[in-house]
Amino acid sequence: MAINSPVTKRALLVRYLRPQGGRVVGLAILLISGILLQLVNPRLVQAFIDAASSRAGEQRLLAYALIFIAVAISQQVLSVIATYLSERVAWTATNSLRSDLALHCLRLDLSFHKERTPGELIERIDGDVTALASFFSQFVIQILGSLLLLVGVLIALWVVDWRVGAALTGFAVVSLLAIVSVRSLAIPFWRTDRQASAALFGFIEERLAGTVDIRANGARPYVMRRLYHHTRERLRAGNKARLIGSVTWSVPVLSVAIGNAIALALAGWLYRNGGMSLGTAFIIYYYTQLLFQPMHLISNQLDTFQKASAGYIRIRDLLETRSALVDGPRGLIPSGPLAVAFQGVSFGYEADDLVARDLSFRIEPGHVLGLLGRTGSGKTTITRLLLRLYDPHAGSITLGGVELRAAHRADIRHAIGVVTQDVQLFRATVRQNLTFFDDRIDDARILAALADLGLTDWYRSLPRDLDTMIGSGGSGLSAGEAQLLAFTRVFLKNPRVIMLDEASSRLDPATERLVEPAVERLLRGRTGIIIAHRLATVRRVDEILILEDGRVAEYGCREALVRDGDSRFSALLRAGVEEVLV
Repeated sequence: MAINSPVTKRALLVRYLRPQGGRVVGLAILLISGILLQLVNPRLVQAFIDAASSRAGEQRLLAYALIFIAVAISQQVLSVIATYLSERVAWTATNSLRSDLALHCLRLDLSFHKERTPGELIERIDGDVTALASFFSQFVIQILGSLLLLVGVLIALWVVDWRVGAALTGFAVVSLLAIVSVRSLAIPFWRTDRQASAALFGFIEERLAGTVDIRANGARPYVMRRLYHHTRERLRAGNKARLIGSVTWSVPVLSVAIGNAIALALAGWLYRNGGMSLGTAFIIYYYTQLLFQPMHLISNQLDTFQKASAGYIRIRDLLETRSALVDGPRGLIPSGPLAVAFQGVSFGYEADDLVARDLSFRIEPGHVLGLLGRTGSGKTTITRLLLRLYDPHAGSITLGGVELRAAHRADIRHAIGVVTQDVQLFRATVRQNLTFFDDRIDDARILAALADLGLTDWYRSLPRDLDTMIGSGGSGLSAGEAQLLAFTRVFLKNPRVIMLDEASSRLDPATERLVEPAVERLLRGRTGIIIAHRLATVRRVDEILILEDGRVAEYGCREALVRDGDSRFSALLRAGVEEVLV
């Protein structure tokens, strides 16, 4: 869905129901047919009662009974089919909306995700959308169908007796006005309930992810107290929403009592005065009972609409959230090795707390930069800026001579490959983890990459080859194996710029020596950035950049810095103490 314009309920309905136009039309036909059958059956009951009162033959009574049964069965069959179509429409529409919301969230910049927990977003994408299921599948059709049934019943009552029709029409109008007048009372309370639910799920997700640290540090009592707080807030919000929402339910209940009194009084009076038959008196009561059905449906749909409106408001806010990063056109980044240049770049995750200050350096195409510095000096921030996960507050970054703000993010990330020390693995097969679910990469390429990395023996040890399942978060693999799989991913991606962010920090020396030739081949003919804590890791680089407190402390050709006895890099080499970089 385009999010450059306001997201209205009508826009949601049109977008997600238009592809199911045939089902929606079929559902409407089924519901209208069911309404007509509901209006026919009371007439059959009236005819049966009047025929029995006039001592008609058994054959006539049997015919009325059989027709009544046939109509009732047909009505139930239509109801079952309508329910099936309704569920199909609802699930198809909501699944499509969930997909669009998830994709929209993935396209938003990291500052958006930094402010929200994954649990909160899960509740927004799934919980709020679930509240819209009935809105998609039944709301419009049920409201229109209920109004048609209401009008049909009133017309039937006018046909039976104009006095009854006039009295119950006035009653229906007053009741509907009362229902409509209270329909929006609970919307803000249901919205608060949805927010409390999102906060609860966000809390649970964070604590489950940190369960090892929580247990190790004895924080379980604190977590349980906070869980109690969140569940209590959700209970309070839900109780308020349900209490206020019950007003829309109580109005039709009161109307039932008043309507029954009116119908029974009129039918009794007219029957006693000889103005109608027993069957006609019964049909007045029957139609009055039937009159409550559309009113109940309208009330229930309005109650559902209140919940859906609360979810819709949150979905609308999410869809209308725009990324701080604006894409340029596709195809601007040239082919081949790419130059990387930072010019006067300053950036901070918070506006008043800069982690990069006036950074300026350039990496020529095919050259490799070694990036050194203490923890917190801004090394990883450089990789995030180059991937355009954020835009700098000041200065410019170019890739292949193209300003990143002018390029499309998909082109940037296609051109750059990254291996970090924290490898994200999914609960999926080895093949899917290596290819990031890209079916276009065949097994021959995967096996060739594994052979280049010296992982053939490991591959042969897998019980089901590339179809072997990896547990969530990479369970079943050592940290070193997970990192080797990350190297394989980059081999398969074949990017033009390589960034290795402490990529070998979890490998033992023997495995690191095994990977060295593959890394050499990976960097050959490509521009590279190697972030390292160990000086041995930057032996292959062309230039060295040392950061300190977000500033360039030293930058130059590696060989020149080695020969310069006064350089920081030379001093580090002489000291041989790699821990100073940590």
